[in-house]
Amino acid sequence: MTISVGVDVGGTFTDFLLLDSASSSFRTAKVPTTVDDRSRGFLQGIEELGSPAGAIDWLVHGTTAGTNAVLERKGAVCGLITTRGFRDTLELGRRTRPTPYGLAGEFEPLISRENRLEVSERVDAEGRVVVALDEDEVRAAAHALLASGVESVVVHFLHSYVNDAHEARAAEIVREIWPNEHVVAGHEIIREVREFERASTAAIHAGIGPVVSRYIKSVAGQLADKGFEHELLIMQANGGMMASSLVAEQAVQTVMSGPAAGVLAAAEIAKAAKVDNIITGDMGGTSFDVALVVGGQPVITAEKDLAYAVPIRVPMIDIHTVGAGGGSIARLDKAGMLRVGPESAGSFPGPIGYGRGGVDPTITDANFLLGRLNPDQVTGSDARAPLEAIAAAMTGTIGDRLGFDAIQTASAVLDVAISELAGAIRLISIEKGHDPRDFALMPFGGAGPLHAVAIARELGIPRVVVPRFPGLTSALGCILADVRHDFVQTVNQPLAELDTFAIEAIMSAQAEAGRALLEREKVTVSDVRIQHEADLLFRGQSHVLKIPIDGTGFDRERLLAAFVAAYEERFDLSLPEMVPMLMNVRTTLVGARDPIDLTAFRPKAGSLDAARRGIRRVFYAGSWLDTPIYARDALPADAVFDGPAIIEQPDSTLVLDPGSTARIDEIGNIVVELRG
Repeated sequence: MTISVGVDVGGTFTDFLLLDSASSSFRTAKVPTTVDDRSRGFLQGIEELGSPAGAIDWLVHGTTAGTNAVLERKGAVCGLITTRGFRDTLELGRRTRPTPYGLAGEFEPLISRENRLEVSERVDAEGRVVVALDEDEVRAAAHALLASGVESVVVHFLHSYVNDAHEARAAEIVREIWPNEHVVAGHEIIREVREFERASTAAIHAGIGPVVSRYIKSVAGQLADKGFEHELLIMQANGGMMASSLVAEQAVQTVMSGPAAGVLAAAEIAKAAKVDNIITGDMGGTSFDVALVVGGQPVITAEKDLAYAVPIRVPMIDIHTVGAGGGSIARLDKAGMLRVGPESAGSFPGPIGYGRGGVDPTITDANFLLGRLNPDQVTGSDARAPLEAIAAAMTGTIGDRLGFDAIQTASAVLDVAISELAGAIRLISIEKGHDPRDFALMPFGGAGPLHAVAIARELGIPRVVVPRFPGLTSALGCILADVRHDFVQTVNQPLAELDTFAIEAIMSAQAEAGRALLEREKVTVSDVRIQHEADLLFRGQSHVLKIPIDGTGFDRERLLAAFVAAYEERFDLSLPEMVPMLMNVRTTLVGARDPIDLTAFRPKAGSLDAARRGIRRVFYAGSWLDTPIYARDALPADAVFDGPAIIEQPDSTLVLDPGSTARIDEIGNIVVELRG
């Protein structure tokens, strides 16, 4: 298999990257996301790659469809069948507030109260049956939900993670009645303690399952009609991929899959560039996603909140998102303060500079006005950016009230945006014990390199590594991904009292479940790796440490020693009097693909003068400077040049300010060193 295609559908643009390993060549495409029907943009981009669908061997797709459906509450109409007395778990949550102070804010539960029904059953925390399942009540609840127009059903019972008999039987009854495949039992998604988080994760799955599976089936069907003969593969939030045939039963794994693909690609690019620790900054049209890569590996978390009171408990790359992208709208709030985002102009109508009818000033418009973006080369348009209209909008909506002219306003918009973007990096680095100065910044997404040097200066980051195709990095991540499946089982027992054989049985069952999924996917892999982890804590505490289970079996003493050492390193504290508890056993199956050779991106021979495309006046820190413009694809290997400079390419633009030096490495990355 030689031709691999990665597709990342974002909120503004859909990105495509084709790699042909036989000829070490690549092709790219970028089309506006067709929000009304994302499959149209998907298929348009495949055609623009110029390769027949029948010639493609691997086609991997990252999507934000599921994430957007959750955040915008545009998922399927869902119902919940739960233990009597617990219908309001999803709404009560952890009794927090949308805003820390006062009674302001609002919250819309994932499943409305009229569609949350109770049945008689009860299992205690030890797995013992207290109240038998009333099967007639389950049938009545299913018929009631069906009559009310519910499309997708969650069966979620208390303590089903330890004994799933009632929940499995109830799901079986509902499936006999339900007209579609969208019935899910909570234990089928995660077998982990904490009923609110389990319920929320299952509700997310139920809400996005019909939306994502319909979309994927539509794309897969149209691809088959065009001659594509293989299984369409879907990115997951954990940095792996799965077959599209599993999406209906694994829909929750697609949440944040697009951003995860970008982080995965960044980690592989950093390895090739011999950089161990990076902070990734994925800035597209609507958001800015930040993640850490430590020791060459993306940081994985199993505890994430997609929004207020919407926790999700599946392993995923730890990504923090703020609503500040190239299309984020600048405005004055009620107090007269300049704000940027989270509202976005999207792809249609988009920023004013795109000429599609947008009227609100955005971050992209500020970059056009300050000369940082080329007004004669507008992505997705043949017309010149209307600078006069941008200037009028800057002053009319913001500048006149602040006493600024158009240029001062645009500069202020970027300053506010940079501050917010840097704040997102502080949140995921400094507040978690990492010093940004020990990392390099890797910006990607169409708007990432535009602001990367300014963000690095704000945080004291000494180096910026810009990948060969910043706007296509998430598409590259899709190509680089292995097949991956994760499993978890709550144990919640003192480590000293564990039955070693019982734990090994859990590990073995999880590994077999992963192999069974891999066999169903019919995907060719070169190697299969099984990794086990244990979640441990001291009794009475609530936050766990993940400890790898090394070796072929479960060694209690070795695990205890590793936990004590990790706890002391993390908290500088030893607690020999406390009781260590094994909370969860986790297993990851990775079906590894043959590695992709990134030397396909190696720069061509040439000279720096041949890559130069002219000079443009650009606004930096209060003054205009004549700035050389370079074409990225013409920059030769080992070229070195100082800022100010602008490097342009079809998918992104890099701005080098005065006091920075850029070097082209052997696989085409631009490595920027900051001075001062």
